[in-house]
Amino acid sequence: MNEHSRPEAKPNLPNQVTIPLGVVVERQAVDHPWADWRWKPVSVFPGETDRPAWSELMRGEGFTRYHAGTYPLTLYRSDTEAYRENIASDKMAVYVVLSPADDAIGPCPYEVRHVTVSPYEMQDHLDAGEDIVEAVAVPDSLAALIVDFVEQHHVEVEFKKRKRERFAVEEEKFGQEPIFKSRHRS
Repeated sequence: MNEHSRPEAKPNLPNQVTIPLGVVVERQAVDHPWADWRWKPVSVFPGETDRPAWSELMRGEGFTRYHAGTYPLTLYRSDTEAYRENIASDKMAVYVVLSPADDAIGPCPYEVRHVTVSPYEMQDHLDAGEDIVEAVAVPDSLAALIVDFVEQHHVEVEFKKRKRERFAVEEEKFGQEPIFKSRHRS
């Protein structure tokens, strides 16, 4: 490195960043007595497209891929701890949540409910039970933006253990002993 060259300066990112992501969902044929198809998010791509929601992208033997639409991925300064967990994992992921659609638009009985890079939010949706939640690969340009966002905004918060408060012993009231006293006497 010579005296005039310097590392490329990274732009300062605001406390909240929203990136439009195109979501690709695949319909797979399954051999199951109660279902003909399995729906699964398979990829995302940054940016918007003129392609209408649920337009067919690709068809192959036993599968069809659709552009489900463009959805916002929002990064919040307060969630950097979760993003760090994602970055530190074996495979950094974008989590796409499909929920049963009230009014299905297009061929899919599901709608994209949420897109996130927070494994904590993903777990909340898994706990709901009805949602399909899939981890898909993060495009390189998006991964770089997430890492920069975390580097700029993460603040390590020291764990503080709360002290217990003294328990106030209840006296007898209305002619009965307190609940915590044993009523069984020898």
